[in-house]
Amino acid sequence: MSGRPLDVLEAALGEHVTVRLKSGEEYAGELTGYDQHMNLVLSGGERTTDADASGEDTTIIRGDNVVSITP
Repeated sequence: MSGRPLDVLEAALGEHVTVRLKSGEEYAGELTGYDQHMNLVLSGGERTTDADASGEDTTIIRGDNVVSITP
């Protein structure tokens, strides 16, 4: 696997990931989609930085807010 960002996202499709945003928020869920702008779709995504947060059906994250994606 190469280190190109879109190749890494392709390899992570269907896997559980944690996404950290510029705001400091973190979301965790199954990566079910992405595009060339690194906009992400998480299934069962939930905000892990909020103790009262519950799981959502689908979470869409705009790519320019993403700091890191951890499998």
